[in-house]
Amino acid sequence: MSQPDPESADPAGRSVPPLVALLRQADYARAGVEDAVERLFVACHVSFASGERVLVKPNLVSRANAELCCTHPEVVRAVCAFVLDCGGKPRVADSPAFGGAGRVARACGLDRALAGLGLRVRSLGRPVAMPLRMGGSIGVSRDALDADRVVSVARLKAHGQFRATASVKNLFGCVCGCRKAFAHMRLGETPGAMPSMILDVFAALPPVVGVADGVVCLHRGGPVRGEPFRLGLLGASPAPMALDAALFGLIGVAPADAPLWAEALRRGLSGAAPGEADFVLERPDAFDAEGFILQAGLDPMRFEPLRFARGRLRSLLDRLG
Repeated sequence: MSQPDPESADPAGRSVPPLVALLRQADYARAGVEDAVERLFVACHVSFASGERVLVKPNLVSRANAELCCTHPEVVRAVCAFVLDCGGKPRVADSPAFGGAGRVARACGLDRALAGLGLRVRSLGRPVAMPLRMGGSIGVSRDALDADRVVSVARLKAHGQFRATASVKNLFGCVCGCRKAFAHMRLGETPGAMPSMILDVFAALPPVVGVADGVVCLHRGGPVRGEPFRLGLLGASPAPMALDAALFGLIGVAPADAPLWAEALRRGLSGAAPGEADFVLERPDAFDAEGFILQAGLDPMRFEPLRFARGRLRSLLDRLG
């Protein structure tokens, strides 16, 4: 399924820029986060139909440093509460690189946050071979492909291989299990292949809404190790690349320095061009990202064989433990 273009035309036939909603949010207090998420969705015209099957896709990357590298549980919970209030059917799931989603959810507290809503975290499974633009295929979860909508709920963070990541990169988690590590091994040496693959996954999914947790970001590292940076921001958009582009610009990233953003520009994705979005609440310049530290040089996309072997052993022990 190809992504719909959130940049539609008005009755006069003029192009309407993608909507991006940004709000100040100082902390993760439940009532404040729930109110902020509702305001964000309403402002950018996001709602869910009764009975709509919604995959709420957090970033459950690792049990290591889980409180910082994973999406904060209260942001995920607030998204689920909004979907439920609309009459939708949220399913919270991810496919972490190491171990099952349930274990990572327990490490970051997401299981406890969702308990009162009657939801639990599941692992994305049932891989389906999806052809890639640059050749070959990748195993994308049928659980994700069969949803009516996906909400990518990501933490804004620095990243050693992609410079910075948010809601679009988070969709790489729809690739099942160890196939993500194999993708790094197989595609990592080909320039542009990894960003191209992630955007192929994005294009194959049902319509995606992007949500960004920037209340406390991760910098001076990433995607797992790093330090907290208080930005005090929550954001949402029906055009995830527009949301990410706004946030990347805010933290000082240029399109040419972020491989995924550069590929999105080459493809002409809605919202990828700087200045293209319509900011319906706060503008990016209302937030202070001074002091946000990004890695100067990028790490290789390809995993070295020893790192790959250690990762697979770690994943096996995690499942057996």
